[in-house]
This record gives sequence, C-alpha cells and structure tokens, in this order.
Amino acid sequence: AASPAPRSARAPSLPESTAEAAGAGRAARGVYRGPERRGGGGVAAAWGMMMDGSAAGTSNGGSGADGDAARRNNTRMPKYSKFTQQELPACKPILTPKWVVSVFFLVGVVFVPVGVVSLLAAQDVVEIIDRYDHACVPPNMTDNKLAYIKNDTISKECTRILTVTKEMKQPIYVYYQLDNFYQNHRRYVKSRNDAQLRDYKKSNTTTSCDPERFTADGKPIVPCGLIAWSLFNDTYSFTRGKENLTVNKKDISWKSDREHKFAKNVYPSNFQNGALIGGKKLNSSIPLSEQEDLIVWMRTAALPTFRKLYGRIYVDLKANDTITVRLSNNYNTYSFGGKKKLVLSTATWLGGKNDFLGFAYLIVGGLCIFLAFAFTLLYLIKPRKLGDHNYLSWNRHPAGR
Repeated sequence: AASPAPRSARAPSLPESTAEAAGAGRAARGVYRGPERRGGGGVAAAWGMMMDGSAAGTSNGGSGADGDAARRNNTRMPKYSKFTQQELPACKPILTPKWVVSVFFLVGVVFVPVGVVSLLAAQDVVEIIDRYDHACVPPNMTDNKLAYIKNDTISKECTRILTVTKEMKQPIYVYYQLDNFYQNHRRYVKSRNDAQLRDYKKSNTTTSCDPERFTADGKPIVPCGLIAWSLFNDTYSFTRGKENLTVNKKDISWKSDREHKFAKNVYPSNFQNGALIGGKKLNSSIPLSEQEDLIVWMRTAALPTFRKLYGRIYVDLKANDTITVRLSNNYNTYSFGGKKKLVLSTATWLGGKNDFLGFAYLIVGGLCIFLAFAFTLLYLIKPRKLGDHNYLSWNRHPAGR
C-alpha cells in the first residue's frame, strides 16, 4: 500500500459539509466565480451541481443560456449594476498641505469681500423704530395697563412724533413689530383649517380650530382658529406737516398665498362676534383672498420677536423731516408682557437692515485666511513628506528598542 502523502504536500480543503453547502448555495443562485483556491472537493461538488442544472435546463427544451436566464428570473438576486455594487470610478483627492492651504485661502478671499459688501448694503438701510405700547397708556393707568386695554370706554388713540435722521428713498416699508409673542407655539400654529380657507364648500369645516370653532349659538366661524382670532388690530396714519402720507396696503402679502391658500369666494362670517374680542374685525363683504392683513398675519413667525408688513409709503422723506403718527393702540400685549413697535424702513438689493449676514461672511472668511497662513507656517517650519514610511508606528518604535 502506498504510504500517505506528507502533510505539507496535501492541498488544504474545507470541511466537506461546508464546501458542499457553499457550492449548493452558489448553484442555487446561478453563480460561479471560478475555481476556488481552497481545494477541490467542495468546488467539484458546486461545479457538478451547476453542470447538472445546465443540463437539466437544456434537456427541458431550452438552451443552456435559456436555462441560466430562467434561473436568474426565478431567484431574488437583483440585477447587477456598477452603481448598486459601488464599482463606479471614483476620485478621492489626497489632502496635501498645498491643497488645504489653497482651499482655505480661496474661501477667505471670496468670503471677506462678500461680507464687506453685505455690511455696506445693510448700512445703507435707514430705519426708524418707535416703541409705543407703554407710551400710549394714560398716566393714571400705568400701574394697571391690563384694565386700560380692556376698557372700551377709554380712548386708545395716540399720537407719536418721529424725526427722520437720514434721507429715506421710496418705497418706505411700514412694519409693526411684536416682542415676546410666540406664534410658533404648537397649539397656536395648529389652530387653523386650511381647507376652510381654500374652498367655500367647506366653510362649515372647523376641525383643528379649537378653541375658536363656533360662536356661542353654535355657528361656524370663518376663518376659524386662534391665529385668525388674534389678528393684529392696531392702525396707523402718517402726516408730514399738512401732507398726508398714504399707506399703500396692496400686495403686502405673498402672491402664492393669495392665489392658492385663500379663496376668492370665501367670505368672513361670524368672526369676532363673541363676548371676548381677540383682534381685528374683518369686512364680511370682502373675500379672504383680498384680506391682506389677515394673510400676512396667518403666515406665522418662527421666533418670538418678529415684524410683519403693514404697508408701503411711496414718498421720499428728507433728513430732519417730522412725521406725525396717529395710531390706535388696540392690541393687547400687556397680558403677556409683550412689546409693540412701529418700524419705518428702506430696503436695498439685499433686503432690510441685517448685519448678521455680513459679519458671518467676514468671520468665516477671516478664520479661513488665518488657517491658511497657520498651515503654511506649520508646513514651512515642520514639513512632512507625503507617504513617508518612517512615520508608521512600527517604524518609529521598533520592537526591542
């Protein structure tokens, strides 16, 4: 009998059961990846099963290719593509010191001028801000402002004098600003019914409008909900000497809101008829799509301090002009410690007065330029060759040293 081959001459093989299972799995999926390096037993079994399957596919009346296609169709294996297998060509740039310095320097060179231009544009905006909620309270009621605002027998008319500090070119935007008013509160934001606002056939739909859904006698409110109920109701009129400055309130709301969110055939009904009046009353003969004060108010603010457009004045105001403002201080901000301000503002190509954008660009750009110089100095003082094997841990700390 021949002596067994030495151990070193034997080909390593997988356990027979494991190899056969692997081969059977590949055969069932219709996949053959070529001869395995680990031995012949399992590979032979897999190859034999695949050949048997091909023969069976051929003997059943189809060619071998048809059999392979049928097997693929009968499996759940997805169609092969380089995209799904993540085999598309890719480029991974190496972040060399030159690349890092160049990118930081380029970002800084772009951001700093943009920041300067943004700040200059913001400085060109002229604003007049006047807080009037505390100034319009009668002297004998400064300690009880809530009683003043709730007493209908006390006049809410108030006069304010504004001085133009710098020439203001038309159009001049008139805003009202509220502080400490959380329009972003979940209950407040959800208290509306958009279907009611868009379709007159659903005017009786008041779901999600709690607590302002129905009047005391059960009639549906249109528009319903807390947002509409709390509509801002202070009014302003302006004069310069004997000249009345007309406030144009046309197109103060978004065009998309007027055309798609508020219907032309939906009219206010049963609005602000209860014992507790929340805010401004609406003209029941004007459709909601033309009630622009309401449309502006219904677009809720994200922050507790916000401004909303009241109108525009199409008259140039010169420096040192005196503007007389006659206003009705109707809106109750005293119950929650809020503030009311009247804002007159011009605008530039960048919008209203906002220094944040300019400072943000300047800070980021300056930081990038600083980092570019810092990395340049670091590279010059302590350079490091790219791909140097001496920096590998096993080369820096050889065993036994």
